[in-house]
Amino acid sequence: MPRTMQGNFIVYGLVGALAIALLVAAFTDIRRRQIDNWLNAAIALAAPAYWWAAGLAVWPDMVMQLGLALLTFVVLAGLFALKLMGGGDVKLLSALALWIAPMTFLKLLLIMSLIGGALTILMAMWHFTVTRRRDAKIPYGVAIAAAGLITLAPVLEAGWRSVTGA
Repeated sequence: MPRTMQGNFIVYGLVGALAIALLVAAFTDIRRRQIDNWLNAAIALAAPAYWWAAGLAVWPDMVMQLGLALLTFVVLAGLFALKLMGGGDVKLLSALALWIAPMTFLKLLLIMSLIGGALTILMAMWHFTVTRRRDAKIPYGVAIAAAGLITLAPVLEAGWRSVTGA
């Protein structure tokens, strides 16, 4: 996130919309084990508006975000090819990489891994207890969304404070 965003209601509005999109992604992944392409596309296509509102420079800021998203997509597409990750998860994380600075994105990945690990263990235990099978489908979009919301929390809080005057 850029350093000089205070008071920029457009930035706060866009980050708020991203937070809502992450909640929708988690909800649809829980219900259908699917994250819709239109949602991932909307997140990715809104990123340039965020860059503009946040005052990111074309070089190196925007180029860095595009490079991070491309790297994320290539690495995770490899995991998808190995059937270790769902396609919607790959696209959601790649779209998120357009919004979040590289070091903060690493923090997001760490948080996501911890939440995802706990989610996987709990879901697998519950699934095995109920079905006696070991083929649980984990809605990993929940871990991605939770990590995204945790990562975006400081910006969302600052936006709330600027709106309410608190």
